[in-house]
Amino acid sequence: MSLDFAPLTAWWLLALVCLPVAALVAWALLSRTRGALLRAGAGAALALAIANPVINEEERAPLSTVVPLIVDRSQSQKLTDRVETTDAALQALRDRLERFPQFEVREVEAGNSEGGGAETETRLFDALASAIRDVPPARIGGAIMITDGQVHDVPTGEETGLPPNVPLHALTTGREDEFDRKIEFTQAPRFSITGQPVAMTYHVVDSGAGDESGAVEVQIFLNGELVATDIAIPGQETPLDLSLDRAGANIIELAVDELPGELTLANNRAVAEMQGIRENLRVLLVSGEPHSGERTWRNLLKSDASVDLVHFTILRPPEKQDGTPINELSLIAFPTRELFVEKIEDFDLIIFDRYQYRNVLPSLYYDYIAEYVRGGGALLVAAGPEYAGENSIANTPLVTALPAKPTGVVTAQGYFPRISDEGRRHPVTRDLEGGQAEPPNWGRWFRTIDVETPDGVIAMNGADNRPLLVLNRFGEGRVGMILSDQGWLWARGFEGGGPHVGLYRRMAHWLMKEPELEEEALTASTDGQTLTIRRQTMEDEVAPARLRSPSGVETEVDFQNQGNGIFTARIEADEVGLYEITQGDFSTLAHAGPVDAPEFRSMISTTEILEPVAEASRGSIRRLADASDALRVPTILPVRANGTAFGGDWIGLRTTGETELLGVTRYSLFSGFLGLALLLLVLSGMWLREGR
Repeated sequence: MSLDFAPLTAWWLLALVCLPVAALVAWALLSRTRGALLRAGAGAALALAIANPVINEEERAPLSTVVPLIVDRSQSQKLTDRVETTDAALQALRDRLERFPQFEVREVEAGNSEGGGAETETRLFDALASAIRDVPPARIGGAIMITDGQVHDVPTGEETGLPPNVPLHALTTGREDEFDRKIEFTQAPRFSITGQPVAMTYHVVDSGAGDESGAVEVQIFLNGELVATDIAIPGQETPLDLSLDRAGANIIELAVDELPGELTLANNRAVAEMQGIRENLRVLLVSGEPHSGERTWRNLLKSDASVDLVHFTILRPPEKQDGTPINELSLIAFPTRELFVEKIEDFDLIIFDRYQYRNVLPSLYYDYIAEYVRGGGALLVAAGPEYAGENSIANTPLVTALPAKPTGVVTAQGYFPRISDEGRRHPVTRDLEGGQAEPPNWGRWFRTIDVETPDGVIAMNGADNRPLLVLNRFGEGRVGMILSDQGWLWARGFEGGGPHVGLYRRMAHWLMKEPELEEEALTASTDGQTLTIRRQTMEDEVAPARLRSPSGVETEVDFQNQGNGIFTARIEADEVGLYEITQGDFSTLAHAGPVDAPEFRSMISTTEILEPVAEASRGSIRRLADASDALRVPTILPVRANGTAFGGDWIGLRTTGETELLGVTRYSLFSGFLGLALLLLVLSGMWLREGR
C-alpha cells in the first residue's frame, strides 16, 4: 500500500490560499491566542480535503524464475552412448523441474544447423544468450548445460554469459578414461601448380591414451586413389611432398591406423582441398601453308595468357626450287629434330593446320608423333583439301593415330554445321551457343572433307550429314579432327559468325584432358548443407549411386535426368566431413563444411573447458556417469539469491522476488462520509469554542 495525493485544484492555487491562512495561524499560535489550535486544525483539515489524499492498494503476482536448459546436439555428442545419456538426463531434469512451478524452463538444442546439418563448432553460450535475451537479469535463476564439454565459444576472463551470482551447472556426458587418435594438417596451401611437388606438413596426436605410441603408418590418397604411404611418430610434425596430377579441385586425404579401443575413427582422416593450376600450356601449331584460317588459330591461342604458343608456317617446302641464292633467303629453317624428337614430350598439344606431307618431316617422325599421342599426348588436325590429296598425312605412319581416313572427295557446297545426336551429349559441343536452333543460329561453311566411317564420337555434321568434327581416344592420348578449313568464316562474322572461340577452346581443353570436359564423369560439390552429385555420360540412363557419409553410413541415391547426358542428385548433408560417392566404375569425393572443423579437432569428453566458467558463476560441473556407467542426475533445489548453489548430489537454482502488477485500488481519505464527518467535527469544535 502507498499514499498519494489527487488535489481538487492546482497545487499553486492551493498554496496561494493556504499560505496566508498558515501565516495567520502561526501568528495566533505565537501570540497564544485562545482557540488558535482549533483554528489550525480546521485549516489543516480543509487543506487536506482539497489536497485529497489517496491510499493506493496494489495487487501483484509473483513472476516465475527463468532457467535455460541447453542441450548439446553436436556431432561429437553422437559418439558411443552419449546420445542415450543425454536423452536420459534431459528427461530426468524435466521431471524434477516440473515439481517447481516457480521455474520457467527454456529448453534449447545447440549444435545442429537450421537445415538439419551439423555445425562446425559447438556454440552453447550463443544458444544461452538467445534463450535469455528478453529476460531481465533479476529473473534468471541459473542455467543447466548437458554437453560432452567440447564447447568452442566459452567466455574468457571473468565473463560467464550470465548475470552476477547466477550459477551455471554443466552436466558432462562421456567417460573419464576415454582416449582417441587424430590426424590433421598443420600446413597445406590452397593452390599448387600441377606436376610440381608441394610442401605440406601434418601430425598425428594420441590424446588421453597415456604414453604416446610408436610409429604409425599413414596412407595418402589423392582424389580417392592411394598414391603413397608414410610413417609418422605421434606428437611430431611430419613433412609431406605431393604433386597434383590434374588442374581444378583436388582432395588430399590422410588416413592413419586405428588405435585399439579409441573413441572414434571420425578424426583418423584429415582432408585438404587444393586447387591445381596448370603452368602455361605449351602448344605447337604447324600450318602447312598460309591461308585465311591460319590467323584465326594464331589469334585464338595468343589471346590465352595460359598458352605458350610455338607457331611455324611452311612457306618454302624443300622441293621448291626457284634459283634464289641461299644467302638471299630470310626464311627460318624448320627445326624438325628439335621439335619432334628432342622436345616433343614438352608439348601439351600439337595442331596440324592444313598440313600435308611434303618431305618437311621424315616419315619416321610421323611415327614419333603417333607414339607421342599413344603415350598420352594430344593431337588436333584441322583438315583442308590437301587431306584428301596424294600428300595427305593419312598416307604417313601417323594414320594409326588418326580417327578417320579420307575418301579423296571434297564436297563444296553451303551448309550449316550441326551438332549431332552424340554431340548434344558431348561436353565439347553440348551447349554450344546457337546450336540448339534449327537451322543453327550461326553462319554457313562451304567445304567438307569426306572420310570413311570414323572412329570415336562424331560431334558435328557437315554437308549432307557427313562427319565434320570427330573426337577420339588413341591409347592414353586423344585426337580431334575438324574436317573443314572454313572455321575462319565464323571469326570474320560471315552471316553473323559463330562460336568459333568456344568450340576451338573446348576442343583444345578436351584434348588436354580437362576434368570438366570428360564425357564420362562423376563429380560432387557442396553448397552450404546441400550436396550435389553430377553424373555426365553419353548413355541414356544411369544406375543409382552409393553415398558413404563421414560416419560410414551408406545410402543409395537416385539421379534425376536433366537432359543431354546430365544426371543430378541433391542431398542434405547432415554431417561435417568427407562424403564418398561411387557409381559403377566411377567414384568421387566431396567435403561438407570446413576441412579443419573445430568439431573434429578434439572429441574426448572433458570437464576442463567449462570448469573455470562454472566456478566463476558459483555453479558446478560434474559427470553424468560414474565408474560403473550408472546415470547420476543431480537433484534440483531452489536456493536464496546468495546461498550455496550446489552440493554433493544436488544443484541449486535461485528464486526471484520479482512480481507482476495486476491492478491498483485507490481509496480517497476525504471522500464520502468519513471525510465529511472529519471536516464537520473540526469545524463544529472551532464554532463551539468561538461561541464561548
